[in-house]
Amino acid sequence: MKKLKALATSIALATLAASSIASATVAATAATGTANDREGVFYDAAIEHQPADGVIRLYGPGGPHTALIKVAEAYEKKTGKKVEVIFGPETKWTHDAQAKADIIFGASEQSITAYLENYHFISEKDVQPVYLRRATIAVKEGNPKDIQGFDDLLKPGIKVVVTEGKGVYNTSGTGLWEDIAGREGSLQDIQKLRKNIVAFEKGSGAAFKAFDKKADAWITWIDWPLANSSKVDYVELEKTRTIYRDMNIAVSPKADPATADFVKFLNSSEGEKLVATLGWTR
Repeated sequence: MKKLKALATSIALATLAASSIASATVAATAATGTANDREGVFYDAAIEHQPADGVIRLYGPGGPHTALIKVAEAYEKKTGKKVEVIFGPETKWTHDAQAKADIIFGASEQSITAYLENYHFISEKDVQPVYLRRATIAVKEGNPKDIQGFDDLLKPGIKVVVTEGKGVYNTSGTGLWEDIAGREGSLQDIQKLRKNIVAFEKGSGAAFKAFDKKADAWITWIDWPLANSSKVDYVELEKTRTIYRDMNIAVSPKADPATADFVKFLNSSEGEKLVATLGWTR
């Protein structure tokens, strides 16, 4: 009986100790923010972040890249300092970015917030919204279906492509079509548009290809049709339907010293004129 009581006492003390340790850990995490709650699916703690190598490197999604490449080329020509813009699906560049990125750029607040999970050299306080662009309707060259606005996307037989992250892909297009369709508070608009959607594609690059092959319209951002004007036309959404999301950047604290000057150029009147050619505004 005494042995059972002693065993019970030992178990109780062990449980209490474990509980105390757990509570202390939670408290410490809350106080310091050092928990592994930012370990995204691509984060690799073994990669050493050493970006200062004389080249300003920007990593991020397709979309803002066209405007950033314009700015980078102009900056290189003006200063002689090399700038590289690496873009596309995150799987393509994540390991290089963790090692070499001076700047991570995003195509929306949602997308940059997701990137923070994988690039621990930046945090929320480093994010700078720099430009906005509007949603639009991309249509085939010459607009053969004579689409004039959102209501035309609801007509029977119209085939629409939308961009979606599907819970596993970081894209600024996530939820865009729903935001536009629901903008005036009509469930029927969402229902009708959904019936006409022929593809929910992960990322704008994939959506562009699907639109080219099998659709009449693609709900996207203005920079895509402007950057591909030889293949695509576009139709503006009504003001009551238009959605804006931003391009943003986050600069590594270890970035090449010239990175600050590049960011200044990006935000300058000269930089603003360059990105405006692809639909980016302030």
